[in-house]
Amino acid sequence: MEGNRNIFGYENVEKILFGGEKMALTDDMVKKVDECYRFLQSFAKEKIIYGINTGFGPMAQWRVDDERLKELQYNIIRSHSTGAGEPLEDIYVKAAMIARLGTVMQAKSGVHSDVARLLVEFINRGIYPFIPQHGSVGASGDLVQLAHIALTLIGEGKVHWKGEWRATAEVMKENGLEPLKIYIREGLSITNGTSVMTGISVVNQHYAERLLGWAELAGVWMNEIAGSYDDWMSEVLNGCRRHSGQQQVAARMRKLAKGSQCLKKREHLLYDGGHKEERVFKDKVQAYYSLRCTPQILGPIAETLENSRRVIEEELVSACDNPIVDPESKNVYHGGNFHGDYISLEEDKVKIAMVRLAMTAERQLNYLFHDRINEILPPFLNMGVLGLNYGMQACQFTATSTTAECQTLAMPNYVHSIPNNNDNQDIVSMGTNTALLTKRVIDNCYQVLAIQYIALAQATDCLEISGKLAPATREAYGQVRAMVPKFVEDTPFYDDIARVEEWLRNKK
Repeated sequence: MEGNRNIFGYENVEKILFGGEKMALTDDMVKKVDECYRFLQSFAKEKIIYGINTGFGPMAQWRVDDERLKELQYNIIRSHSTGAGEPLEDIYVKAAMIARLGTVMQAKSGVHSDVARLLVEFINRGIYPFIPQHGSVGASGDLVQLAHIALTLIGEGKVHWKGEWRATAEVMKENGLEPLKIYIREGLSITNGTSVMTGISVVNQHYAERLLGWAELAGVWMNEIAGSYDDWMSEVLNGCRRHSGQQQVAARMRKLAKGSQCLKKREHLLYDGGHKEERVFKDKVQAYYSLRCTPQILGPIAETLENSRRVIEEELVSACDNPIVDPESKNVYHGGNFHGDYISLEEDKVKIAMVRLAMTAERQLNYLFHDRINEILPPFLNMGVLGLNYGMQACQFTATSTTAECQTLAMPNYVHSIPNNNDNQDIVSMGTNTALLTKRVIDNCYQVLAIQYIALAQATDCLEISGKLAPATREAYGQVRAMVPKFVEDTPFYDDIARVEEWLRNKK
């Protein structure tokens, strides 16, 4: 359905999540959902269909009496609302509801269009169901977390609205909304699928792509401070390596570096024949790896994010519940579209890529802080009295500690599977856990880069080169300095780090 692909395409979902745009459905889309519902209503008569007149999971061998079929749907919602731990933040809940709506709008679920309409109301009005972080094994999808969404749609449980936790029934009444009625299989359909892991992954993708951009800018700024030769990002050199990610990163870095008076030209300084008698060169012939290898390091990260975006977008426009109701072929198909392997594997890749980004930033920080390595800056960028003052010495502890946690979290989660559900779910994806671990790594990366950007500004002032920076890095320097002025005397940094982290996350 092309209309669905446009509405639930990654860029459009991103605008709804971060740009304040509203979700809207066309009449044609809603019509198709109702057509699927009416087909199932007719088709289900005198047939045994999982989750409509049978129990769920290992209980599917038991038939449910006709007079209790609606009760069956309510039971799966209430019995599976068993999450634990801290609630997901609003932005992740909103993304999960959008992802669930994307599945409903494929018109393959056999649910009444009331489900879609109520989800749209929740999304647009900022009504966020309570969804605990723990509970999903990612096999029948996010059964537990999605049950918490379903619980609020039927008017039960609690929601976060206007900054307060309130009883869902009260908030719905204040908004003139009626609880969802059960028709045929709304309970199973809403709770069954990959929408929570997908929603978390959408938000992860947004913040990960921003991190890559900041890492590219930091890489240029680092080389300006070091006074590096600029051929490490040349089109010819990077074109000899056939990877598109590396070439794209190098091209973006060349654009960011345009106008810099700090980077050196090798052909002007080392290829001019002026060093015939020189035996030891004062300036480094090549910069450290963490500076000159940034296209080669960030290139694979760029390609990883390109692929994860594609997978997320495909998941947003997929029918990921079970069974699949297909009016075109006039059949109902039982299978496993709820299995979260696609998201789990991609989020592991993103997590590993972000760990690598944090490691690179930490090594670049070490270059700035280590006077015997850089040979041009005071220890820890200390502009005060050495021994009496300490500059950014303790900031490195935080960056190193946070990076180390990232490295621990780098272990792939996709390969973890614990059978459960009476071994009905004998291999599971753990996709939601993977997405949540990736979220934590991304949060950590922002902390490391916040420290790095404060250090880059301080190093620029140590060398008094702000006027020689490229326009792109000079703009970043000015914005960081507006939040964190140059410091000589010792000062607490925790508020500064938090301010810069917020700027990195949300700068327009």
